[in-house]
Amino acid sequence: MDKPHKRIRFTAIFLFLLPILLIAHGLAAQDRQIDPTWLHRHVPQLGEAQVDLSSSSCHYTPIFGEGDSESRIMRSVARFGEAALDPRGQCRPAVYDREEEIYFALEGAGTLHYGDQTYAMRANDFTYLPPGVRHSIENGADHEFRVLIMSFKIPSSVSITSPLPGPRIVNMNDLKEETVAGHPTSVLYKLLVGPRTATRDAIDQAYVITSFFLMDFAPGGTNFPHHHEVAEEIYLLMDGEGEMAAGSGMNGIEGRYPAKAGDAYYFRPNCTVGFYNQNRSGARAHILAVRSRIPLPKDED
Repeated sequence: MDKPHKRIRFTAIFLFLLPILLIAHGLAAQDRQIDPTWLHRHVPQLGEAQVDLSSSSCHYTPIFGEGDSESRIMRSVARFGEAALDPRGQCRPAVYDREEEIYFALEGAGTLHYGDQTYAMRANDFTYLPPGVRHSIENGADHEFRVLIMSFKIPSSVSITSPLPGPRIVNMNDLKEETVAGHPTSVLYKLLVGPRTATRDAIDQAYVITSFFLMDFAPGGTNFPHHHEVAEEIYLLMDGEGEMAAGSGMNGIEGRYPAKAGDAYYFRPNCTVGFYNQNRSGARAHILAVRSRIPLPKDED
């Protein structure tokens, strides 16, 4: 075969194989999106989203769950975010047949509508809202009213009893700090909300919420890195700075990330979680944390 014919044949084969080679290279180079084992959000940088309680005077900022881009990975968390009510503003009422909620007043004062009744709330008040109760919040003052809203899904296998005729509202400042067995004494706890089977928390009425609590870190205080096999957990750093332990690297060495006030972290089941406060004189840090039980395969919806 003469050289011109060889060149023509080689060119034809090359042109035939080129698309196949390009497709194969593309397939090898493609990345598959994975579900993260933990999430970080800096609350002051987040934007408003429209949800069922939103109104022209009630502005909801999603942190995790409903309204957030990674809401698909949540198992028991329905929503975790902040509602900001304008002066004289009001959120739309809501009722969830198979969700329970915690409201925590961050700033200002307002009114909780629970069924046909109204209850006053002020900064650092918290309450538990059972499934099946129509509720909303209102701001009758001339200053903004900010409320942290936490909602959790109750599996269909869990029996729900009739709700109490009224909510219990507790102010966190009225609770004593205490140590918790198995945890370092450099961290003091306020136990706010727990399950219906418990007796240690200020409010023990929850179905899937296993613990809602405040951690007060002394200088150099540590919440040792740990994990929960059947629970999701969320940390919100209220003030102070430190290092958040989130996930792990090679051979079980925890990942550490700088954390400051306004940082929020979500941890999937079995994800390493912990916190290291700054080790200097006068360094304090406070974290609001909530943990909820995920549905097991036998009772997952």
